[in-house]
Amino acid sequence: MFDDFGLQPLENNSRLALLQILEDCYQRKSVIVTSQLSVSKWYDYINEPTLADAIMDRLTANVVRVELKGDSMRRKNQK
Repeated sequence: MFDDFGLQPLENNSRLALLQILEDCYQRKSVIVTSQLSVSKWYDYINEPTLADAIMDRLTANVVRVELKGDSMRRKNQK
């Protein structure tokens, strides 16, 4: 599970590690990704075209996508 994907900049070693994890899981295990960053911005976030292509192929193939909209539950619970 990748929680809050896109929260911090990715360094090259992190991009490579992410690709390796996704490759190991591809078509064998489920991967859950949560992010405040829209999927349309993930490619630019990865910020390295060749790795971005490979990572996005694995993140977007055969997916069930659930987009949640609304106020933050954490913020709601603080009131």
